[in-house]
Order: sequence, then C-alpha cells, then structure tokens
Amino acid sequence: MLRLKSLLLVSLFSLNLYSIEVIITTSKINFKEIISSSKLTVSNVEKVKKFCIPMKVSDFTKKKFIAKRYLKKGTVLCAKDVQDYDKNKESVVFNFGSIQIERPGKVIFENDKYIKIRKLDGKIEKIYKDGRLQ
Repeated sequence: MLRLKSLLLVSLFSLNLYSIEVIITTSKINFKEIISSSKLTVSNVEKVKKFCIPMKVSDFTKKKFIAKRYLKKGTVLCAKDVQDYDKNKESVVFNFGSIQIERPGKVIFENDKYIKIRKLDGKIEKIYKDGRLQ
C-alpha cells in the first residue's frame, strides 16, 4: 500500500515537470480591445496547439497589447492573437479650444462643419466642430 501511495505521489509531481506555463484569459476580450493584466491569469498546461507560441508575463509588463480577434474566457493567449498597441494609430484627438477629446477610431471625412469617424466596432460617428454629436 505504501508503494502505491508513493508511486501516486511521484506521478503527480512528474505531471508538473512536463507542463508549459501559459497565460489564460479570465473573461472575454473583444476584437481590438486593450488587454489588461486583470483579465489574465497564469496557468500550467500539458500541451498547446501546434501553431501557438504562448505569451509570457514579462511581455505584458513591458508593453500594451490589443486583441487581433475575439477571445473567449479560458483561451490560451498566443502571440498570433495579439498585436502591439500604438496609441496614435488607433485614436483621433479633437481640439475644441480649451477641451481636447480623444476617441478610438479613424477619420473618414472632414470638412468645415463636421468630422466623420469610423469606430472600432464599424459604426460611423459624426461630430460637429462646435462639439455636439449628430
């Protein structure tokens, strides 16, 4: 009986020897959403998908990342699922005199009266130069 218990104990410890440390999402992450460390947790798994290169915790301390696709809760975070976050590339800054407003999206059209912006979810927003919305 003692041999069986010791064999079982040794086998449990050996499972963790061959495991891979990965980052798993704790909640859903939308497309092009900034990935914060509060939505991630570190876990050990035995194997990952063939083309998945797991991200490391040290990568998230150095830079910010955004999601390239929708990520479900419990998904292993791979390098192909994220891209570097460039604040100037993904946002538009409006200067209304003393007030500056920053909106995520890209400028589609601009004239004397208003500016049209395509948001990250695909909707188009029209903002007038005097500060009011459509």
